[in-house]
Formats: sequence, C-alpha cells, structure tokens
Amino acid sequence: MHKIAISKATVDRLQMRLGKLHPFDAIDPRRTGLIVVDMQNYFVKQGHQSEIPAAREIVPNINRLAAELRRRGGHVVWVRNGTDDTRRSWSNYHDFLQSPDRAERRLKSMEIGADGYEFWHLNDIRPEDAQITKKRYSAFIQGSSDIERHLRNRGIDTLLIAGTATNVCCESTARDAMMLNFKVIMVADGLATHTDEEHNATLSSFYGQFGDVQTVDEAMQSLERGDKKQAAA
Repeated sequence: MHKIAISKATVDRLQMRLGKLHPFDAIDPRRTGLIVVDMQNYFVKQGHQSEIPAAREIVPNINRLAAELRRRGGHVVWVRNGTDDTRRSWSNYHDFLQSPDRAERRLKSMEIGADGYEFWHLNDIRPEDAQITKKRYSAFIQGSSDIERHLRNRGIDTLLIAGTATNVCCESTARDAMMLNFKVIMVADGLATHTDEEHNATLSSFYGQFGDVQTVDEAMQSLERGDKKQAAA
C-alpha cells in the first residue's frame, strides 16, 4: 500500500482558499458513483507487461467502499480498458510511445476475450453494478466510452475515483470528469501506481485544483454526513 504524503504547500493553499480541508465533506450517496478504473488482469495480474503489484493491495479497500456505497443507495461502475478498434484510432500512442513489440502485446492482451481484458478475480462485482469499457486513458474523453451518459441518466453528480494507475488512467479520468462538472474525489488508499512518488505527485496536483482527495474511511464519513444532511432537509 502506498505511503500517502500530500504536499504541505498544497494543503496550506487549500486551507487558505477554502477554509477547510475537504471541499466535498458531505456527499449524497444516492447521487454518487464509485468509478473503479482498470482493475483488470493486464494491470493487476502477475506476469502481464503492465502489471502494477500495488494494485492487488488496494482490492479490499475498493470492495469495502463499494459495499458501503451500495448500502447507501449509490452506484458502482467498473471500468476497464479495451483495445479493440484502437490500432488505427490511437495510432500515435501505439506507433510512437511504445516499442513495436510492446505495442503489439498491449493490443492483443486487452482485446475482448483476452486474459488481460478480464476483471481481476477478487473484485467484488455485483449484478447491480455497471461494467463499462473505455478506449483511452480517460473514460470521459470523446470516443472513449459512454460513461458520462450512463451517469447523467442516473442523476449522479459526484464521483469517487479508485483503481490503477493513479497517475495515468485514474488521473486522466478524474480530471476530465471535473471538467464536465462532476464533483470528483480521488480515493487515496483505493488507488495504486508504480511508486509512492508518482502516487503522491498526482494526489497533490489534483487536490484543491481539480477536486478532493480522501481516504476510504474519510469518504465513508462523507457519505454518512451526506445521508444525514439529506434526511434533515
């Protein structure tokens, strides 16, 4: 599990600007979605070329938060990466940002039906949860998936972001969601990447400028406060 260390300068700036540490400290569970990004074999299972070992450590935290959100009437969405139809539509990525053999392994490993495309077997995916395939780092960028419409149709305006990699697909998804006017919280101990440094750089950059950063326990407390606020309204 990553050792979380958000920049003190970032925390101080947010405190000065906002007057508190968390902009979204009371969230309505019924309008909240947990977006679990790329917890699939290609990134989680030992032996795949983009394996992130720390991703296996966050599975219990993700499952615990998912259970709590469901219990309170929220919605869980499991997002995975798929490479079908991306050889040409994302050719610059495959042709210039990876070696030819690595790009070929990536393309084949996450085709529908391939082992890398399958969700990690310890994810607690329930029948009422949604499963969505994206075609880019961000689930929200044009042409990647239909996740925005899926969430809007359910009246969801607040997102909890978990999964892997913190500084790649999770950060890209979180930033784009914020730009589309969702309230976004990155779940610090529900995210994983290769190093503590990369993990904390993303959290420090996101926190205060793009949205909120909370631990699983803090997010659960925010859901409880939101529930009580709605009950009292």
